[in-house]
Amino acid sequence: MDPTDFPENKDEVIEDLHRGGLRFIQRRGLFRFGMDSVLLAEFAKCKKGGKILDLCTGTGIVPVLLTARTAAGRVTGLEILPESAELARRNVSINGLEGIIDIITGDIRHIRQSLPGAAYDTVTANPPYIKARGGALNPDGAAAIARHELLCGLNDVAGAAAYALKPHGRFYMVHKPHRLADIIAELRLFKLEPKALRFVHPRAEKPPGLVLVEAVKNSNPGVAVLPPMIVYDENGAYTPEIGGIYRD
Repeated sequence: MDPTDFPENKDEVIEDLHRGGLRFIQRRGLFRFGMDSVLLAEFAKCKKGGKILDLCTGTGIVPVLLTARTAAGRVTGLEILPESAELARRNVSINGLEGIIDIITGDIRHIRQSLPGAAYDTVTANPPYIKARGGALNPDGAAAIARHELLCGLNDVAGAAAYALKPHGRFYMVHKPHRLADIIAELRLFKLEPKALRFVHPRAEKPPGLVLVEAVKNSNPGVAVLPPMIVYDENGAYTPEIGGIYRD
């Protein structure tokens, strides 16, 4: 029996991602992925054989999902926390994706020390949403770093994406709608032109809880607001679109 069928300790669980047999190790004490990561991987695009960089990769959920969603030739995840990066490598290994995914331990604020510039067709990011002084900190250090701009902010994320992308490469990010003005300002500061926005609403009558953003490096102005994505119907069940994403 494959030893990866069992977690290494009692604080871990292996979950079935319901996508082509992909599995994922989650560990108590590290940030656990949510719907935002799933929707980001669904939203992002990459040409066949292209190269993707995932910033703030955590334990590797977006790179793993992108192997099922795109025909990318190579996916790299950049993560600052060594413990999270190591678990991301195990998640690559448990799925036999070593030939497609690389996990790099590094700081996006010093991305030039870790990765080449103008080398990627697509960059993705599910960065911290909350300003460093914008709310009560989670007592768990890894979760606090994942949620709060303690080790990187929007300026760092946009700058790293602009550095890594080829000319006219595409940047995809999931974030909170109330930060949209900050997001657009920072993207344009680094010549990443917003091209598409899609708001994600928990229910049709509720305000959006997430926004998916597509930007293109060195592009002309012009942004499309895509139809809203609704998570739950009036009965509290997933809408057909969300249900389809999870069934896939």
